[in-house]
Amino acid sequence: MKLMGIGDEAGAGLESQLAATRELGWQFIEPRGVEVPGFAKANFHDIPDAAFDIAVKAFESAGVQPYCFGSTIMNWAKKVGDPFDVTISEVRRCIPRMKRVGAKFVRIMSFKPGDEEYATPTEVFRRVKDVTNMFLDAGLQPVHENCMNYGGMSWQHTLELLDKCPGLKLVFDTANPVFNPDRSKPKPWPQQDALEFWTKVRDHVVHIHVKDATWIPAKNDADYNWPGEGQGCVREILKDAIARGYNAGLSIEPHMVTVFHDPNAKSSGTGEAAGKNFIEYGRRLELLVAEAEALSKHTC
Repeated sequence: MKLMGIGDEAGAGLESQLAATRELGWQFIEPRGVEVPGFAKANFHDIPDAAFDIAVKAFESAGVQPYCFGSTIMNWAKKVGDPFDVTISEVRRCIPRMKRVGAKFVRIMSFKPGDEEYATPTEVFRRVKDVTNMFLDAGLQPVHENCMNYGGMSWQHTLELLDKCPGLKLVFDTANPVFNPDRSKPKPWPQQDALEFWTKVRDHVVHIHVKDATWIPAKNDADYNWPGEGQGCVREILKDAIARGYNAGLSIEPHMVTVFHDPNAKSSGTGEAAGKNFIEYGRRLELLVAEAEALSKHTC
């Protein structure tokens, strides 16, 4: 099992991200938002070349290997009607940077869902397929996340997307079903079931994001929890994955201090609290993995 975390959950600065990773004794990291001295924070595929050079040297000095790029390509902030040149440019910047640091995986999405995309997803499929092929042609593996995007509207939508985009694989986020409505069902849409989603798509999963959450109907939003303490079925999913021989990436995304997609979050994740939370979250994940491994061996 390759343990890691989404870097900016430990703080905006790369130094904080690497310090937390080293404290856990982990070899890998999933870079997303990166800030190095003298440059503003931006996604790892978007920071200026000079900032990227600084980051690469920092990774090398720390002995930490970027495993999967947490890109913003076609993410929940993008609409399928936006100019496709923007997406193509992101991919073209991303590919050589992935090769330079030796990362083989890149997280992508499938645009912000809307009524038009829900009814006629042809353009979504075309764009995701084109992006998938660009990465595959470069010898790199794109992985789609079940987030707030077309493919994340239900497990059925995920499988449909995979069918339309041969070669695409999945990164499964354990908590995203908790706060995403199941649009495969009639309105009013119920919340998705994390364990059901996992069991339907697990054969296509090559990377896992671990976060946990509890849906709070009164505020129509979720609270984020320590792993295994929410409705993300983290224990059950880890046990099942390990029993099935999963030994790939396992990346924490606590969201307890930093919420990447929430501009109104209480903390930007730049303080000491984010790093401490990241380390504690990682240690708790290690315990859950050990527990799942023990249960798997006992079952066998």
